[in-house]
Amino acid sequence: MKHFLFALALLLSMSSVAQKLQSPSAFLGYPVGTQFTRHYEVVAYYKHVAETMPSRVQLIEYGQTNERRPLILAYISSEENMRNLEHIRQEHLKSTLGDVNGSKAIVWLSYNVHGNESASTEASMLTLYELLTAKSSYLENTIVIMDPCINPDGRDRYSNWYNQYKNTPYTVDPNSKEHHEGWWSGRSNHYMFDLNRDWAWLTQIESRQRLKKYNQWLPHVHADFHEQGVDDPYFFAPAAEPFHEVITDFQRKFQVTIGKNHARYFDAKGWFYFTKEVYDLFYPSYGDTYPSYNGAIGMTYEQGGSGHAGLAVINNLGDTLTLKDRIAHHYTTGLSTVEVASKNFSELTEEFKNFYKNKNYKYKSYVLYGNTDNMDALTTLLDQHEIQYGATNSSTAKGYHYSRAKNGSYRIPKENLVISTNQSKATLVKVLFEPNAKLSDSITYDITAWSLPFAYGLEAIASESLVSTEAYRKAPAEQIAYSENAYAFISDWNSMKDARFLSRLLQKGIRVRYAKKPFTLDGKSYDSGSLIITKADNAKHQDFLATLKTVSEDHNKSLTIANTGFVDEGKDFGSQYVEMVPNSKVAVLSGEPTSTLRFGEVWHFFEQQLNYPVTVIDSDYIRQVDLSTYDVLILPSGTYGDRFKERYLDKLKVWVNNGGKLIAMGGAIKGITGENGFGLAAKEIEKDSAAQVSIYDQTRREQIKNSITGAIFKTNVDNTHPLAFGYSDTYFSLKLGNSAYAFIDEGTVSYIGDSTEPVAGFAGSEAQKRIKNTTVFAMEQHGKGKLVYMVDNPLFRGFWESGKLFFVNALFMAN
Repeated sequence: MKHFLFALALLLSMSSVAQKLQSPSAFLGYPVGTQFTRHYEVVAYYKHVAETMPSRVQLIEYGQTNERRPLILAYISSEENMRNLEHIRQEHLKSTLGDVNGSKAIVWLSYNVHGNESASTEASMLTLYELLTAKSSYLENTIVIMDPCINPDGRDRYSNWYNQYKNTPYTVDPNSKEHHEGWWSGRSNHYMFDLNRDWAWLTQIESRQRLKKYNQWLPHVHADFHEQGVDDPYFFAPAAEPFHEVITDFQRKFQVTIGKNHARYFDAKGWFYFTKEVYDLFYPSYGDTYPSYNGAIGMTYEQGGSGHAGLAVINNLGDTLTLKDRIAHHYTTGLSTVEVASKNFSELTEEFKNFYKNKNYKYKSYVLYGNTDNMDALTTLLDQHEIQYGATNSSTAKGYHYSRAKNGSYRIPKENLVISTNQSKATLVKVLFEPNAKLSDSITYDITAWSLPFAYGLEAIASESLVSTEAYRKAPAEQIAYSENAYAFISDWNSMKDARFLSRLLQKGIRVRYAKKPFTLDGKSYDSGSLIITKADNAKHQDFLATLKTVSEDHNKSLTIANTGFVDEGKDFGSQYVEMVPNSKVAVLSGEPTSTLRFGEVWHFFEQQLNYPVTVIDSDYIRQVDLSTYDVLILPSGTYGDRFKERYLDKLKVWVNNGGKLIAMGGAIKGITGENGFGLAAKEIEKDSAAQVSIYDQTRREQIKNSITGAIFKTNVDNTHPLAFGYSDTYFSLKLGNSAYAFIDEGTVSYIGDSTEPVAGFAGSEAQKRIKNTTVFAMEQHGKGKLVYMVDNPLFRGFWESGKLFFVNALFMAN
């Protein structure tokens, strides 16, 4: 009897708890889909669910955004699984070592990586509720991890904007203001970065914090929820070609399995969808590819809508697309994904273990050497990905040499970095480090080259043999005596570490010179750009030596003491060739016609990478700004047309002529050059006079001949020019398009010569002809001022480490 009463009491208690669980609509006070839920309200609902059903839901805050909004994860499963959650996780991770199969399917659902693709976060709340009620059977053998909003800052930017500008209650007319979000859209995060392109590069705080948790689980299935144009039907797996060659047969097959299950539900509702088009699995930094390269079934789901859709909008077919529709579609694919994983958990766990078995990749080890600061920077990224690395004592390495593009045996210095494929992250290593990823189709959704040795400006050898390693050690800064008797202190100049060191010195009020010519002192050679910090220049700085010591130690910088300014060879420290680094006041243009992403890269670079102040000036009011108070103005890439020239060009020309420095990047160059503009000229291309007819079905493939889809090119560098201080005579540039500009007399710093074949990635045959003998980086004098042209973008997505010093040189050295 006692047992019966206890069981009855337990049942009644469980029933009482279940009755307390509110649906999203009941909790929020409005039907889901009739308003955009603000992020704090989403978090509140997840907290409500976790507090109401603590035995089945665990909620954690894994970080915060730049605007201090919480980033949360919800772990959902059966009571028994939740009691054993840590054991299940540990058991699952053992499968990456080939020991055992995991016992449960691990499904990770990521929502709202683009802030104005807002339907998915709404859908996540419905999915959570349904999994805990009607679909709880899915959780018996499955752990579901839900990230309801990867990009809270962008989501709230959009939802707050929409609530301000929408009609009441709303209008479906696509011409209404509520369907035209404007320049500062909610798509990106605080710094205007696209978080869906940052999984591999980890430049953003959201990405770094999320990946720590992702690596603790490495799920079997990862679904990334998106939206596309309002006229597009729903997209789900399987993905389009090209698939990277490391994608396994099982990963391909299981995408089809999931897609067919989705189709079953969509067919029953009469909903339209498409598969195997547009969205490929190649570029490694997406929310579908990065998980795939770590063993998951990685997928993108795309619903028509985005910021243009609002609560409801008329599409081109005359049909009304509502937020409720968009939510229903994401809700359906989310549940379908968990259902398929649950039904196939045995196969998922077995194949996941197989993914991590020894890989027979062509290259077994990647040996990198060169700039030690860049190697140290790369190890920081490797640590974040939990990729193992080491160094070798060998003086030679045999294999394919990246910059020489040939096989052989090569001498390598003692300071080197080795990343091998005899580790659990072997597939990711191959994808990130291989010289040139194999491309099965030239029509892709993103860039086609990213090899990290090129991105970090390092020499590299891909070896077909496993290279033995020992521990890699970052070199500590040499200890020196910061004596008042020293005449000067000298620092090298060849990395972003040096740039941050300089930035900090300037902000601490320490005056710094730089050498415009190489010199030798006390038998040691110094390159152009070397920093010279003299006692005399800082005589009025009360804490000069203490400050210099603190800053150098904080930046792990080795300085050399100079007891004289009389050099052995080159120019003495008092020469006109040893100039003062200007403590430049810098501004950057925002708003139309700049690209939000390209503006964001500049903004993020100053605040999070260089740590140097920058003023953001919007195009709406720049004509009222006194530009004479600024030394440098940066024009990020964008769509600059005749209107820009008409409104701004005369003002900019006067400012430059009076001594200003204008840095024009990418598309901005078109807005300041040409007739009545500055001097850089677009390259004239001879057109074939023979008339040709293109087959309609092949038009896009014909057009691709004129395209460069993010390929790497070897460029020549005039490293005697201040814009190229810290570089050798070659630079590997990531080129994003076919823009082509002629050389400038005595001002072309980096350029493509006769050889136009990319070292990695795709470039069409006609595009290669177009960029022959063209400028990459250049500078010209205009009156008292300077024009710096950056045809290629060294700050692209924040990951092309080797190009960033060109940008810093433009700020401080090119005077």
